[in-house]
Amino acid sequence: MTDEILSDQEMVRYCRQILLPSCDIDGQEKLKLARVLVIGVGGLGCAAAQYLGAAGVGQLTLVDFDQVELSNLQRQILHTTANIGDNKAQSGQAALQAINPEINVIAIDHKVEGEQLAKLCAEHDVIVDCCDNLATRTQLNELCFRLKRPLVSGAAIRMEGMVSCFDYSDDSPCYQCFSQFFGEQQLSCMEAGVLSPAVGIIGSIQAAEVIKIISGIGRPLIGRILLADIAAMSFCEMKLKKSVQCQVCS
Repeated sequence: MTDEILSDQEMVRYCRQILLPSCDIDGQEKLKLARVLVIGVGGLGCAAAQYLGAAGVGQLTLVDFDQVELSNLQRQILHTTANIGDNKAQSGQAALQAINPEINVIAIDHKVEGEQLAKLCAEHDVIVDCCDNLATRTQLNELCFRLKRPLVSGAAIRMEGMVSCFDYSDDSPCYQCFSQFFGEQQLSCMEAGVLSPAVGIIGSIQAAEVIKIISGIGRPLIGRILLADIAAMSFCEMKLKKSVQCQVCS
């Protein structure tokens, strides 16, 4: 790569990140050239997208067909009171462009499924799962496995959360290897509640994992699940192995 990829203004904007020996100019250029798809612009998506945009990911595509509601504002930090009634993807787009006008933010304000979702995944380098239902997560996992696109998945409820990454290499597990351990009945934030910073912590970790995957730094959470207990402020790691009974990757 050449230095011309980053403008002088971008060199200043991202200088604290470029100072990291593991990132350097090369890593920052990789971020600028990257295309990241964020599914869901709720609590997790707002936190993840905000840090990805500020960090200099060149293109962020936000997908969400929901509208901003008053009860969202406790944790969905890209949206404000003035955005109530607005589409979440469009609201997030405006906020991110204000945070960093150097990047390109695309808003998709309708439900995306099937081959349309497959096409979107194929057009991006990393997929960020910030949705709140198992059916969408399952579909994303199947598509990312087929396309061999890295998937960074997160979830948060009450005062708990988890993050894991899937790269779909031969020996790596997929999301289905993990989700087969629990049933389809999953509580929502509306039913169980959620602490505001819990989604911020998990979404920020998702952003960090995306940055690591794109720039090739650190050790992403591949084959590992990071579990967070915000009440005790403790974190533990669970190893995740490829399941020989998995209907997706085995």
